[in-house]
Amino acid sequence: MLLVSGASAWAGDPVNLRGDRATITVQTDQRPVEIGRIQDSTNEISGEWARTSRACPPFCIQPISPAPGVTTIGELELLDMLEDPDAIVVDSRTPDWFTQGTIPGAINIPYTDSADRLNLLGCELDFDGFLCDEAKPVALFCNGPWCGQSPTAARRMIEAGFPADKIHYYRGGMQVWRLLGLTVTD
Repeated sequence: MLLVSGASAWAGDPVNLRGDRATITVQTDQRPVEIGRIQDSTNEISGEWARTSRACPPFCIQPISPAPGVTTIGELELLDMLEDPDAIVVDSRTPDWFTQGTIPGAINIPYTDSADRLNLLGCELDFDGFLCDEAKPVALFCNGPWCGQSPTAARRMIEAGFPADKIHYYRGGMQVWRLLGLTVTD
């Protein structure tokens, strides 16, 4: 069962995605999901996502760009990619994190499997690895600026032959997504 949190009824001024747009709708494996922001202007982030400090290593602040040629993007660019039928948004976290909630429309390819599953991203398996001439634009994300799962996935994908210029890195990840009150599938 897919539960969605994020949008709720609120009588105050609208909390839009952009000045002219309140929501977008993305197709998930189960059904279309509307992505918007929590409309309660008193809402606060809590729990795991409110933590500001984690031990480094392994939870060190990640660079803006995880590898040469990769484009770092923000929320608006990620929303555009979610609406683009040719783009694929990938949650690079391990399945235990993925099942705790993700961005609607994202597929889960754990960073540990990223180099072995390029066939899901438009590449063809060949005797010597993958041919990625038809690679699709991909956005990778993980838990946030302190999470190394999507940067590791990007580097592994590039080493396996995926073109770096087709990779987009949403550095804000789930922590910033939740901070902005955006819809999460649980």
